Amino acid sequence: MNGQRRSDIYPGRLVDVVLKNDQGTGKLTRGTVKNILTNSANHPRGIKVRLEDGQVGRVQVIIK
Repeated sequence: MNGQRRSDIYPGRLVDVVLKNDQGTGKLTRGTVKNILTNSANHPRGIKVRLEDGQVGRVQVIIK
């Protein structure tokens, strides 16, 4: 699953995000969603979330 639909993402979900500093390289960071920061239902670059550890990034992969 990609992270473009807000309805697929919820607090407690395990995801891979690309952090702002890693957008050039595409390096993914794994973490658990704490808050969803994007208000729209869809976003082409991924829904922006805050992870439990405080890092903010756009969801690229949802881990099942």
